[in-house]
Amino acid sequence: MSRLRSAGVNLVHLWPVAFLLICWDVWVLVNGYTSTVAPRPWFVIQDVLAGFADYVPSISYTLGMALGGLIGGTLIGFVGAILVWWSAALSGIVTPTALIIRSVPITALIPIIARIVGYGDPAVLASTTLICFFPAFVFTLSGLAAIPEAGRDLFSVLGANKAQVLGRLGVLYALPNLMVSVRITAPSAVLAAMLAEFLMGTNGLGALFSESRSYMDMERAWGTAVVATVVSVLVFVGAQVAERRVDARLT
Repeated sequence: MSRLRSAGVNLVHLWPVAFLLICWDVWVLVNGYTSTVAPRPWFVIQDVLAGFADYVPSISYTLGMALGGLIGGTLIGFVGAILVWWSAALSGIVTPTALIIRSVPITALIPIIARIVGYGDPAVLASTTLICFFPAFVFTLSGLAAIPEAGRDLFSVLGANKAQVLGRLGVLYALPNLMVSVRITAPSAVLAAMLAEFLMGTNGLGALFSESRSYMDMERAWGTAVVATVVSVLVFVGAQVAERRVDARLT
């Protein structure tokens, strides 16, 4: 009985999804759109469910690229923040470079990235990494800057060097912030991978969307967008769970 009640509560929480689907359907009907312009949600859902096996390779590819870019960008941002915290001279180099890269739209950077690392998988992975590194850089640097002066003074009195302060104190303040950046960036990693795939990839959800649109298979194109949304939400939830576990181990 408790399981049925729990399932009922979970279904009730899905009312925004049902409301969105109804609004989508009404919007299509009121405007008189044909399926080549905007298909009804029920046809899109039917395509996803009936042809889910066709989506699986693209989902796996995009998810792999998104996770690879998320991990790579997080590590680069983490290391960059440590370098800035460690040396004022490096701060004058790393910080402006990070700001410049972040300020340029990713759509303008992707062709340049492809010229440098090559088209296909390298361009998709590099583009996703580039999107993910800046939040990790900013949040980690914020965590390191939050180290209390009293803690630094205590470590100094005990004869600790800068590496020991970083390893024993700085990490405790940086890791929670780093996990916040992972949670925030995780959905963007999926969208960044899709964008790179759409522009110059041959695999993944982005390429599937481009191909479906080219052949006017709008149910498949809109289905790809729906699947990408679900994947982004699941990645966000996974990152949230990881953040909670890291915070629990640090407290």
